[in-house]
Amino acid sequence: MAKIKVTLVRSTIGAIPKHKKTVQALGLGKINSSNIHEDNAAIRGMVDQIKHLVKVEEINE
Repeated sequence: MAKIKVTLVRSTIGAIPKHKKTVQALGLGKINSSNIHEDNAAIRGMVDQIKHLVKVEEINE
């Protein structure tokens, strides 16, 4: 199954609490931190909510 790499590129200061919790749920803490997730509908939905804060790269295995 394909994977995606999610990287936090903007700060969560000033973001609404729901977006802060989504960033934390994706395993991102500080700016430029990244995490690799399976590419599924749940993760894509989370990324879509915070697309203004993150960068997404597809990883081919």
